[in-house]
Amino acid sequence: MVKIVVIGGGAAGMACAVQLAGAGREVLLLERGERLGKKLSATGNGQGNVTNLSVDVSHYFSDDREKVARVLSHFSAQDAVRFLEGMGGLFLPDARGRVYPAGRQASAVTDLFRRELQRRSVRVLTGTCVQKLTHGKNFRVLFPGGEEAADAVVLAAGGKAAKQFGTDGSAYALAQAFGHTVTPLAPVLVQLRCDPSAVRGLKGIRVDAGLRVLRGQTQIFACRGDVLFTESGLSGDAVFRASSYAHKGDRIVLDFLPDTSAAELSRAVGEGTDGLLCVVNNGLGRHLLRLAQGDRGRVIALIKAFPLDVTGTLGFDYAQATRGGIPLAETDDGLMSVCRSGLYFAGEILNVDGECGGYNLHWAFASAHAVAEALK
Repeated sequence: MVKIVVIGGGAAGMACAVQLAGAGREVLLLERGERLGKKLSATGNGQGNVTNLSVDVSHYFSDDREKVARVLSHFSAQDAVRFLEGMGGLFLPDARGRVYPAGRQASAVTDLFRRELQRRSVRVLTGTCVQKLTHGKNFRVLFPGGEEAADAVVLAAGGKAAKQFGTDGSAYALAQAFGHTVTPLAPVLVQLRCDPSAVRGLKGIRVDAGLRVLRGQTQIFACRGDVLFTESGLSGDAVFRASSYAHKGDRIVLDFLPDTSAAELSRAVGEGTDGLLCVVNNGLGRHLLRLAQGDRGRVIALIKAFPLDVTGTLGFDYAQATRGGIPLAETDDGLMSVCRSGLYFAGEILNVDGECGGYNLHWAFASAHAVAEALK
C-alpha cells in the first residue's frame, strides 16, 4: 500500500486526504496547529462560502491560467457540492451564486471533514510542524519528536495570509529545498489603506456603493457592494473584491447612490447644512458638505464620484488570501513537482488566487481533487 503524507490540515489538505483514503491509500495528515481547519472555519465571514456557481478561470490570477482552467474543468462547482454533500449536509447558492452550507456555519463544514477523516481512518497528527523534507529511496518527513517515511508527499500548507491560522509563509522553504522558486507574494482580499485625512470622521459608516478602480484614466475593475469606512481606509465585500485588482497609487471612486441619477439627486438635495437628510447617511452627509464647502453641485458630484487614492493594504495579517507562491509552471497537470517526482502541491501554496466569493476555497478543493486523481 502506498503511504502518502499530506502536510497541512486546511481545506486543500483535508479534501485531498479524504479522497485518497476513499481510494484505499494509506494517508497521514500533518497539521502544525492544534486543530484542523481553523481557517476553513472562518471562511465566508464565518458562514462558509465554499464555492461559486460561476467558477471559471476568468475569476483567477496565476502564472499559468491555462493550467488553472484544465484543473477547474475536472472539478466544477457542482462537483464541489456533490463532494461536500457526499460527506453530509446541504449546500445552497445565494442570489450571487455563492454556495454556503444551509446552516450558514463554516465551522460545521470543518466538522464534516473531521468526521469523514475519522470515518475513513485517516491518521492525523496536529501540533506537528514539519521542519524538513528529504528524498532518497522515499521521502522522509521530519518534525519535532519524530519522522515519517512516505512514497509521496502533498504540500498543502497554505500561503502567507492570516498567520493566526498558521499560514505564515514558512512552508515555501520545504519546496525551495527541492529547487522550486516562489513568485513575489502580496496580500489580497484585504482592506485597503487610503489617506487617513480623506476618511477622517467616517469610521464605522457602511454603505451599499458602486466602486471603480482607476489606474490613471483607465478603469480596471468595477463592482457594487458593501463598503465600510475604517480608521485607515476601506473594508467590506466590494473592497475585498477590488483588492485583487487595486495597487498602491490607484484611485478608488465610490458612487454612494448607484441607482439614482444626478438629475434625481438634484431634486432631492436641499440647501444648507441639513440638505442631505434622507439622502445619504447623516455622518457621511456632513462630511460631504464640509468637503464641498456648501456648493450644492459639488455635493451631488461627490455623492456620484467620491475619490480615494490607494496607499496600500493592511497586509498579510488581515488578508484572506495570498497572491503568488509556487509557480504552476513548475508542476504538471496533476500538480506534481517537475523538480522532484512524488512531491505534489494543493491549495494556496501554489501561485493561484481567486476573486472574493468562494473562488479560493473552490481552488483548494479542485487542486486537491487533481492531486488525489494523480495519486490514485
